[in-house]
Amino acid sequence: MPKIIPVVMCTGHGAGLWPIARETMPKQFIPLFDRDSTFQRTLRLLSDPGVFDTPIVVTNAEQRFTVADQLQAIGLRAEIVLEPAGRGAHSAAAIAAELGLARSEVALVGIFPADHVVQDGKLFVETCARAAAVAAQGRIVAIGIPPCHPATAYGYIRPGAEIAEGVRGVEDVAAKPDAALAARYLADGYLWNSGNVVFDAATMQMKLQAAARAAVGNGKANGTNLGIRMLETDASADLPAIAAEAPVLEQADTAAVIAGHFGWSDVGNWSAVWQLSEKGAGGNVVQGRGYVLDGANNLVRSEDAVVAVVGLDDIAVIATRDAILVTPKAKADKVKDVVALVAANREPEAASHREIHRPWGKYLSVDLDERHQVKRITVKPNGVLSLQKHHHRAEHWVVVRGTAQVTRDDETILVHENEAIYLPIGCVHRMANPGKIPLEIIEVQVGSYLGEDDIIRIEDIYQRC
Repeated sequence: MPKIIPVVMCTGHGAGLWPIARETMPKQFIPLFDRDSTFQRTLRLLSDPGVFDTPIVVTNAEQRFTVADQLQAIGLRAEIVLEPAGRGAHSAAAIAAELGLARSEVALVGIFPADHVVQDGKLFVETCARAAAVAAQGRIVAIGIPPCHPATAYGYIRPGAEIAEGVRGVEDVAAKPDAALAARYLADGYLWNSGNVVFDAATMQMKLQAAARAAVGNGKANGTNLGIRMLETDASADLPAIAAEAPVLEQADTAAVIAGHFGWSDVGNWSAVWQLSEKGAGGNVVQGRGYVLDGANNLVRSEDAVVAVVGLDDIAVIATRDAILVTPKAKADKVKDVVALVAANREPEAASHREIHRPWGKYLSVDLDERHQVKRITVKPNGVLSLQKHHHRAEHWVVVRGTAQVTRDDETILVHENEAIYLPIGCVHRMANPGKIPLEIIEVQVGSYLGEDDIIRIEDIYQRC
Protein backbone atom coordinates (compact mmCIF):
# COMPACT_ATOMS: atom_id res chain seq x y z
CA MET A 1 0.00 0.00 0.00
CA PRO A 2 1.42 3.44 -0.89
CA LYS A 3 2.22 5.92 1.86
CA ILE A 4 -0.03 8.90 2.49
CA ILE A 5 1.18 12.12 0.88
CA PRO A 6 0.18 14.70 3.53
CA VAL A 7 -1.03 18.03 2.18
CA VAL A 8 -0.96 20.49 5.08
CA MET A 9 -3.29 23.45 4.63
CA CYS A 10 -1.63 26.51 6.12
CA THR A 11 -3.57 29.54 4.83
CA GLY A 12 -5.95 30.92 7.51
CA HIS A 13 -5.03 33.30 10.33
CA GLY A 14 -7.31 32.34 13.25
CA ALA A 15 -9.13 35.52 14.27
CA GLY A 16 -10.59 33.71 17.28
CA LEU A 17 -7.17 33.89 18.95
CA TRP A 18 -6.68 37.64 18.51
CA PRO A 19 -4.68 39.59 19.68
CA ILE A 20 -1.95 36.91 19.56
CA ALA A 21 -3.03 35.66 16.12
CA ARG A 22 -3.16 38.23 13.32
CA GLU A 23 -2.79 38.28 9.58
CA THR A 24 0.93 39.03 9.88
CA MET A 25 1.42 36.13 12.34
CA PRO A 26 -1.36 33.55 11.96
CA LYS A 27 -2.50 31.14 14.66
CA GLN A 28 -0.75 28.10 13.17
CA PHE A 29 2.70 29.65 13.69
CA ILE A 30 2.20 30.55 17.36
CA PRO A 31 3.43 28.34 20.22
CA LEU A 32 0.22 28.09 22.25
CA PHE A 33 1.21 25.30 24.66
CA ASP A 34 4.95 24.67 24.39
CA ARG A 35 7.86 25.63 22.15
CA ASP A 36 6.27 24.20 19.02
CA SER A 37 3.58 25.99 17.04
CA THR A 38 0.50 24.04 15.96
CA PHE A 39 2.04 23.91 12.47
CA GLN A 40 5.20 22.33 13.86
CA ARG A 41 3.17 19.91 16.00
CA THR A 42 1.23 18.87 12.89
CA LEU A 43 4.39 18.30 10.86
CA ARG A 44 5.84 16.18 13.65
CA LEU A 45 2.67 14.03 13.63
CA LEU A 46 3.06 13.53 9.89
CA SER A 47 6.74 12.56 10.04
CA ASP A 48 6.26 8.82 10.68
CA PRO A 49 8.07 7.31 7.64
CA GLY A 50 6.12 4.08 7.88
CA VAL A 51 2.83 5.84 7.13
CA PHE A 52 3.58 9.21 5.51
CA ASP A 53 5.56 10.44 2.50
CA THR A 54 7.27 13.86 2.46
CA PRO A 55 4.60 16.48 3.27
CA ILE A 56 3.39 19.23 0.98
CA VAL A 57 2.58 22.53 2.70
CA VAL A 58 0.08 24.78 0.92
CA THR A 59 0.39 28.37 2.12
CA ASN A 60 0.39 31.92 0.72
CA ALA A 61 3.21 34.15 -0.43
CA GLU A 62 3.20 36.24 2.76
CA GLN A 63 3.84 33.21 4.99
CA ARG A 64 6.24 31.19 2.83
CA PHE A 65 9.37 32.19 4.72
CA THR A 66 7.75 31.59 8.10
CA VAL A 67 6.87 28.07 6.94
CA ALA A 68 10.46 27.48 5.82
CA ASP A 69 11.90 28.86 9.09
CA GLN A 70 9.61 26.74 11.26
CA LEU A 71 10.41 23.60 9.28
CA GLN A 72 14.12 24.29 9.64
CA ALA A 73 13.74 24.86 13.39
CA ILE A 74 12.41 21.32 13.93
CA GLY A 75 14.65 19.67 11.35
CA LEU A 76 11.88 18.51 9.00
CA ARG A 77 11.56 18.82 5.24
CA ALA A 78 8.49 19.58 3.14
CA GLU A 79 7.58 20.78 -0.32
CA ILE A 80 6.14 24.30 -0.11
CA VAL A 81 3.42 25.29 -2.58
CA LEU A 82 1.96 28.79 -2.73
CA GLU A 83 -1.75 29.24 -3.42
CA PRO A 84 -2.39 32.79 -4.71
CA ALA A 85 -5.81 33.00 -3.02
CA GLY A 86 -7.49 30.61 -0.62
CA ARG A 87 -10.58 29.07 -2.24
CA GLY A 88 -11.79 26.72 0.50
CA ALA A 89 -11.51 23.01 1.12
CA HIS A 90 -13.18 21.99 -2.16
CA SER A 91 -10.35 23.56 -4.14
CA ALA A 92 -7.82 22.28 -1.59
CA ALA A 93 -8.98 18.74 -2.34
CA ALA A 94 -8.60 19.31 -6.08
CA ILE A 95 -5.13 20.80 -5.70
CA ALA A 96 -4.08 18.07 -3.26
CA ALA A 97 -5.17 15.36 -5.71
CA GLU A 98 -3.13 16.94 -8.51
CA LEU A 99 -0.05 17.40 -6.32
CA GLY A 100 -0.27 13.77 -5.20
CA LEU A 101 -0.66 12.42 -8.73
CA ALA A 102 2.35 14.48 -9.79
CA ARG A 103 4.36 12.20 -7.49
CA SER A 104 2.65 8.88 -8.16
CA GLU A 105 -0.10 7.45 -10.36
CA VAL A 106 -1.41 5.50 -7.35
CA ALA A 107 -1.13 8.30 -4.81
CA LEU A 108 -2.98 8.33 -1.53
CA VAL A 109 -3.36 11.90 -0.28
CA GLY A 110 -4.29 13.27 3.11
CA ILE A 111 -5.51 16.81 3.79
CA PHE A 112 -4.54 18.00 7.26
CA PRO A 113 -5.18 21.49 8.75
CA ALA A 114 -2.06 23.14 10.17
CA ASP A 115 -3.78 24.80 13.13
CA HIS A 116 -5.41 21.86 14.94
CA VAL A 117 -4.16 20.00 18.01
CA VAL A 118 -4.02 16.24 18.56
CA GLN A 119 -3.40 14.90 22.05
CA ASP A 120 -2.56 11.24 21.31
CA GLY A 121 -0.13 11.31 18.39
CA LYS A 122 0.38 7.55 18.23
CA LEU A 123 -3.35 6.90 17.97
CA PHE A 124 -3.68 9.65 15.36
CA VAL A 125 -1.06 7.97 13.15
CA GLU A 126 -2.75 4.58 13.61
CA THR A 127 -6.09 6.10 12.59
CA CYS A 128 -4.54 7.65 9.48
CA ALA A 129 -3.05 4.25 8.56
CA ARG A 130 -6.50 2.64 8.87
CA ALA A 131 -7.97 5.42 6.74
CA ALA A 132 -5.27 4.83 4.13
CA ALA A 133 -6.14 1.13 3.89
CA VAL A 134 -9.75 2.07 3.12
CA ALA A 135 -8.77 4.92 0.76
CA ALA A 136 -6.60 2.50 -1.22
CA GLN A 137 -9.86 0.81 -2.29
CA GLY A 138 -10.80 3.96 -4.21
CA ARG A 139 -12.58 5.75 -1.37
CA ILE A 140 -12.53 9.17 0.23
CA VAL A 141 -12.22 8.73 4.00
CA ALA A 142 -13.09 11.48 6.47
CA ILE A 143 -11.87 11.28 10.05
CA GLY A 144 -14.78 12.22 12.30
CA ILE A 145 -14.55 13.09 15.99
CA PRO A 146 -17.09 11.74 18.51
CA PRO A 147 -18.61 14.96 19.92
CA CYS A 148 -18.49 15.72 23.63
CA HIS A 149 -20.92 18.64 23.44
CA PRO A 150 -23.32 20.16 20.84
CA ALA A 151 -20.76 22.47 19.19
CA THR A 152 -21.96 25.08 16.70
CA ALA A 153 -18.49 25.83 15.33
CA TYR A 154 -17.97 22.53 13.49
CA GLY A 155 -19.49 20.74 10.54
CA TYR A 156 -21.00 17.29 11.16
CA ILE A 157 -20.95 13.87 9.47
CA ARG A 158 -23.65 11.24 9.94
CA PRO A 159 -22.19 7.72 9.67
CA GLY A 160 -24.11 5.27 7.52
CA ALA A 161 -23.89 1.50 7.07
CA GLU A 162 -20.78 -0.35 8.20
CA ILE A 163 -18.30 -1.01 5.39
CA ALA A 164 -15.65 -2.75 7.48
CA GLU A 165 -14.74 -2.93 11.14
CA GLY A 166 -14.68 0.64 12.44
CA VAL A 167 -15.44 2.07 8.98
CA ARG A 168 -18.86 3.34 7.93
CA GLY A 169 -20.36 4.95 4.89
CA VAL A 170 -21.42 8.59 4.91
CA GLU A 171 -25.16 9.14 5.14
CA ASP A 172 -25.15 12.93 5.53
CA VAL A 173 -22.72 15.84 5.75
CA ALA A 174 -23.97 18.99 7.46
CA ALA A 175 -22.65 22.53 7.76
CA LYS A 176 -22.23 24.33 11.07
CA PRO A 177 -25.61 24.17 12.87
CA ASP A 178 -27.36 26.39 15.39
CA ALA A 179 -27.51 25.21 19.01
CA ALA A 180 -30.80 23.32 18.70
CA LEU A 181 -29.72 21.47 15.57
CA ALA A 182 -26.32 20.67 17.08
CA ALA A 183 -28.08 19.05 20.06
CA ARG A 184 -30.13 16.94 17.65
CA TYR A 185 -27.02 15.92 15.72
CA LEU A 186 -25.43 14.83 18.99
CA ALA A 187 -28.46 12.67 19.85
CA ASP A 188 -28.53 11.17 16.35
CA GLY A 189 -24.92 9.98 16.46
CA TYR A 190 -23.30 12.48 14.13
CA LEU A 191 -19.52 13.04 14.29
CA TRP A 192 -17.67 16.34 14.14
CA ASN A 193 -16.01 16.94 10.79
CA SER A 194 -12.35 17.42 11.75
CA GLY A 195 -11.22 18.46 8.26
CA ASN A 196 -8.76 15.54 8.13
CA VAL A 197 -9.44 13.53 4.96
CA VAL A 198 -7.50 10.69 3.31
CA PHE A 199 -8.36 9.76 -0.25
CA ASP A 200 -7.35 8.01 -3.42
CA ALA A 201 -6.07 10.86 -5.58
CA ALA A 202 -7.38 9.41 -8.85
CA THR A 203 -10.88 9.10 -7.39
CA MET A 204 -10.86 12.70 -6.23
CA GLN A 205 -9.43 13.89 -9.50
CA MET A 206 -12.29 12.52 -11.60
CA LYS A 207 -14.68 15.29 -10.53
CA LEU A 208 -12.33 18.06 -9.44
CA GLN A 209 -9.57 18.04 -12.02
CA ALA A 210 -9.74 20.79 -14.66
CA ALA A 211 -8.76 24.05 -12.94
CA ALA A 212 -6.53 22.32 -10.39
CA ARG A 213 -4.57 20.53 -13.13
CA ALA A 214 -3.88 23.84 -14.85
CA ALA A 215 -2.93 25.54 -11.58
CA VAL A 216 -0.49 22.80 -10.55
CA GLY A 217 0.81 21.94 -13.99
CA ASN A 218 1.72 25.53 -14.87
CA GLY A 219 3.11 26.41 -11.45
CA LYS A 220 6.67 27.66 -11.36
CA ALA A 221 9.41 27.17 -8.80
CA ASN A 222 10.43 30.21 -6.78
CA GLY A 223 14.12 31.02 -7.19
CA THR A 224 14.97 31.36 -3.50
CA ASN A 225 16.68 27.98 -2.95
CA LEU A 226 13.80 27.09 -0.63
CA GLY A 227 12.06 24.67 -3.00
CA ILE A 228 8.93 26.83 -3.16
CA ARG A 229 6.41 26.45 -5.99
CA MET A 230 3.78 29.05 -6.91
CA LEU A 231 0.50 27.78 -8.36
CA GLU A 232 -0.64 29.39 -11.61
CA THR A 233 -2.56 32.52 -10.59
CA ASP A 234 -5.08 32.60 -13.47
CA ALA A 235 -5.93 28.91 -13.20
CA SER A 236 -6.25 29.11 -9.41
CA ALA A 237 -8.84 31.85 -9.82
CA ASP A 238 -11.03 29.37 -11.72
CA LEU A 239 -11.11 26.96 -8.78
CA PRO A 240 -14.56 26.88 -7.15
CA ALA A 241 -15.06 28.32 -3.67
CA ILE A 242 -17.32 25.70 -2.07
CA ALA A 243 -17.94 24.70 1.55
CA ALA A 244 -15.53 22.33 3.28
CA GLU A 245 -18.07 19.49 3.31
CA ALA A 246 -18.49 19.46 -0.48
CA PRO A 247 -15.62 17.09 -1.44
CA VAL A 248 -17.09 14.33 0.75
CA LEU A 249 -20.71 15.17 -0.13
CA GLU A 250 -20.14 15.15 -3.89
CA GLN A 251 -18.35 11.82 -3.68
CA ALA A 252 -21.02 10.24 -1.42
CA ASP A 253 -20.94 6.95 -3.34
CA THR A 254 -17.27 6.48 -2.40
CA ALA A 255 -17.17 8.36 0.91
CA ALA A 256 -16.43 6.69 4.25
CA VAL A 257 -15.83 7.89 7.79
CA ILE A 258 -13.64 6.60 10.60
CA ALA A 259 -14.08 7.82 14.18
CA GLY A 260 -10.94 9.38 15.66
CA HIS A 261 -10.52 8.90 19.42
CA PHE A 262 -7.13 10.59 19.66
CA GLY A 263 -8.22 13.82 21.36
CA TRP A 264 -8.77 16.61 18.84
CA SER A 265 -9.41 20.34 18.88
CA ASP A 266 -9.35 23.04 16.24
CA VAL A 267 -8.27 25.46 19.02
CA GLY A 268 -10.73 28.00 17.69
CA ASN A 269 -10.82 30.35 20.69
CA TRP A 270 -9.21 31.15 24.04
CA SER A 271 -11.60 28.89 25.93
CA ALA A 272 -10.19 25.96 23.93
CA VAL A 273 -6.65 27.06 24.80
CA TRP A 274 -7.57 27.03 28.50
CA GLN A 275 -9.14 23.58 28.17
CA LEU A 276 -6.03 22.13 26.52
CA SER A 277 -3.48 23.78 28.81
CA GLU A 278 -1.96 22.40 32.00
CA LYS A 279 -3.78 23.97 34.95
CA GLY A 280 -2.20 25.48 38.03
CA ALA A 281 -3.72 26.26 41.41
CA GLY A 282 -7.44 26.97 41.23
CA GLY A 283 -7.61 25.76 37.64
CA ASN A 284 -5.81 28.88 36.44
CA VAL A 285 -3.57 28.87 33.36
CA VAL A 286 -0.87 31.54 33.43
CA GLN A 287 1.46 32.09 30.47
CA GLY A 288 4.09 34.80 30.75
CA ARG A 289 4.02 37.57 33.36
CA GLY A 290 0.61 36.93 34.85
CA TYR A 291 -0.78 36.63 38.40
CA VAL A 292 -4.15 35.58 39.79
CA LEU A 293 -5.41 36.31 43.30
CA ASP A 294 -8.75 34.96 44.62
CA GLY A 295 -9.77 33.74 41.18
CA ALA A 296 -10.34 30.36 39.54
CA ASN A 297 -10.36 28.81 36.05
CA ASN A 298 -8.83 31.85 34.37
CA LEU A 299 -6.47 32.10 31.41
CA VAL A 300 -3.90 34.89 31.71
CA ARG A 301 -1.32 35.32 28.94
CA SER A 302 1.05 38.28 28.66
CA GLU A 303 3.90 38.83 26.22
CA ASP A 304 5.39 41.83 27.99
CA ALA A 305 3.53 43.74 30.74
CA VAL A 306 2.68 42.32 34.16
CA VAL A 307 -1.02 41.36 34.21
CA ALA A 308 -2.75 40.82 37.56
CA VAL A 309 -6.30 39.45 37.99
CA VAL A 310 -8.07 39.81 41.35
CA GLY A 311 -11.34 38.20 42.41
CA LEU A 312 -12.49 37.04 38.98
CA ASP A 313 -13.35 33.58 37.70
CA ASP A 314 -13.63 32.04 34.23
CA ILE A 315 -12.13 34.87 32.22
CA ALA A 316 -9.38 35.17 29.63
CA VAL A 317 -6.94 38.09 29.66
CA ILE A 318 -4.58 38.19 26.68
CA ALA A 319 -2.02 41.01 26.53
CA THR A 320 0.42 41.69 23.71
CA ARG A 321 2.73 44.69 23.30
CA ASP A 322 0.01 46.67 21.58
CA ALA A 323 -3.40 45.14 22.41
CA ILE A 324 -5.30 43.66 25.35
CA LEU A 325 -8.30 41.34 25.26
CA VAL A 326 -10.51 40.70 28.32
CA THR A 327 -13.44 38.31 27.94
CA PRO A 328 -15.41 35.73 29.90
CA LYS A 329 -14.36 32.34 28.55
CA ALA A 330 -18.02 31.64 27.82
CA LYS A 331 -17.98 34.58 25.34
CA ALA A 332 -14.67 33.63 23.70
CA ASP A 333 -16.42 32.80 20.43
CA LYS A 334 -17.26 36.51 20.08
CA VAL A 335 -13.61 37.53 19.66
CA LYS A 336 -13.92 37.37 15.86
CA ASP A 337 -16.67 39.98 16.11
CA VAL A 338 -14.41 42.22 18.19
CA VAL A 339 -11.66 41.93 15.56
CA ALA A 340 -14.16 43.02 12.90
CA LEU A 341 -15.10 46.01 15.08
CA VAL A 342 -11.44 46.98 15.58
CA ALA A 343 -10.76 46.60 11.85
CA ALA A 344 -13.82 48.70 10.96
CA ASN A 345 -12.25 51.54 12.93
CA ARG A 346 -9.06 51.15 10.89
CA GLU A 347 -6.93 50.16 13.83
CA PRO A 348 -3.76 48.53 12.44
CA GLU A 349 -3.66 46.20 15.45
CA ALA A 350 -6.58 44.27 13.94
CA ALA A 351 -4.21 42.73 11.39
CA SER A 352 -0.62 43.51 12.34
CA HIS A 353 1.73 43.16 15.28
CA ARG A 354 4.35 45.74 16.13
CA GLU A 355 6.88 42.95 15.63
CA ILE A 356 7.00 42.02 11.94
CA HIS A 357 8.79 38.94 10.62
CA ARG A 358 10.76 39.06 7.40
CA PRO A 359 12.73 36.37 5.54
CA TRP A 360 15.98 37.87 6.82
CA GLY A 361 14.80 38.22 10.45
CA LYS A 362 12.37 40.62 12.13
CA TYR A 363 11.84 44.16 13.35
CA LEU A 364 9.95 45.68 16.27
CA SER A 365 8.54 49.20 16.17
CA VAL A 366 9.59 50.69 19.52
CA ASP A 367 8.47 54.31 19.09
CA LEU A 368 6.58 56.14 16.35
CA ASP A 369 5.69 59.79 15.89
CA GLU A 370 4.91 62.04 12.95
CA ARG A 371 8.53 62.58 11.88
CA HIS A 372 10.48 59.75 13.52
CA GLN A 373 10.33 56.03 14.16
CA VAL A 374 12.58 53.78 16.24
CA LYS A 375 12.91 50.10 15.35
CA ARG A 376 14.80 47.19 16.87
CA ILE A 377 16.01 45.08 13.96
CA THR A 378 17.25 41.49 14.24
CA VAL A 379 19.01 39.93 11.25
CA LYS A 380 19.58 36.17 11.16
CA PRO A 381 23.10 34.83 10.47
CA ASN A 382 23.70 35.17 6.71
CA GLY A 383 20.51 37.25 6.43
CA VAL A 384 20.56 40.00 3.81
CA LEU A 385 18.12 42.89 3.50
CA SER A 386 17.20 44.20 0.05
CA LEU A 387 19.31 46.79 -1.72
CA GLN A 388 17.06 49.82 -1.41
CA LYS A 389 16.59 53.54 -1.05
CA HIS A 390 14.05 55.96 0.43
CA HIS A 391 12.71 59.24 -0.94
CA HIS A 392 11.42 60.71 2.30
CA ARG A 393 13.54 59.54 5.23
CA ALA A 394 17.10 59.22 6.47
CA GLU A 395 18.21 56.44 8.82
CA HIS A 396 20.68 56.06 11.66
CA TRP A 397 21.81 52.51 12.51
CA VAL A 398 23.42 51.64 15.85
CA VAL A 399 24.80 48.11 16.22
CA VAL A 400 24.12 46.69 19.68
CA ARG A 401 25.08 43.08 18.96
CA GLY A 402 27.16 41.43 16.24
CA THR A 403 28.66 43.02 13.16
CA ALA A 404 26.79 44.59 10.25
CA GLN A 405 28.07 44.63 6.70
CA VAL A 406 26.60 47.84 5.30
CA THR A 407 26.46 48.90 1.67
CA ARG A 408 26.09 52.70 1.29
CA ASP A 409 26.19 53.85 -2.32
CA ASP A 410 29.66 52.77 -3.52
CA GLU A 411 31.00 51.89 -0.05
CA THR A 412 30.99 48.60 1.86
CA ILE A 413 31.54 49.16 5.58
CA LEU A 414 31.77 46.80 8.57
CA VAL A 415 29.96 48.35 11.54
CA HIS A 416 30.77 46.66 14.84
CA GLU A 417 29.00 46.55 18.19
CA ASN A 418 28.65 50.02 19.78
CA GLU A 419 29.27 51.73 16.43
CA ALA A 420 26.82 53.67 14.25
CA ILE A 421 26.34 54.67 10.62
CA TYR A 422 24.23 57.39 8.95
CA LEU A 423 22.25 56.78 5.75
CA PRO A 424 21.06 60.06 4.16
CA ILE A 425 17.84 60.42 2.18
CA GLY A 426 18.16 58.88 -1.29
CA CYS A 427 21.31 56.85 -0.72
CA VAL A 428 21.31 53.26 -1.99
CA HIS A 429 21.93 50.95 0.95
CA ARG A 430 21.79 47.42 2.26
CA MET A 431 22.44 45.61 5.53
CA ALA A 432 23.74 42.05 5.89
CA ASN A 433 24.81 39.83 8.77
CA PRO A 434 28.05 38.02 7.86
CA GLY A 435 28.40 36.57 11.37
CA LYS A 436 27.29 33.42 13.16
CA ILE A 437 25.12 35.14 15.78
CA PRO A 438 22.01 37.28 15.29
CA LEU A 439 22.76 40.89 14.42
CA GLU A 440 20.80 43.44 16.46
CA ILE A 441 20.41 47.04 15.31
CA ILE A 442 18.61 50.07 16.69
CA GLU A 443 17.32 52.03 13.71
CA VAL A 444 16.15 55.64 14.00
CA GLN A 445 14.20 56.91 10.99
CA VAL A 446 13.75 60.67 10.51
CA GLY A 447 11.76 62.25 7.72
CA SER A 448 8.50 63.59 6.34
CA TYR A 449 7.07 60.13 5.57
CA LEU A 450 7.90 56.85 7.32
CA GLY A 451 5.66 54.27 5.63
CA GLU A 452 6.94 50.87 4.47
CA ASP A 453 5.87 51.77 0.93
CA ASP A 454 8.76 54.27 0.80
CA ILE A 455 11.10 51.29 0.38
CA ILE A 456 12.31 51.28 -3.23
CA ARG A 457 13.81 47.81 -3.72
CA ILE A 458 16.58 47.65 -6.30
CA GLU A 459 17.71 44.08 -5.64
CA ASP A 460 16.33 41.39 -3.34
CA ILE A 461 17.56 37.81 -2.94
CA TYR A 462 14.08 36.81 -1.68
CA GLN A 463 12.42 38.10 -4.87
CA ARG A 464 9.89 40.31 -3.12
CA CYS A 465 8.22 43.13 -5.01
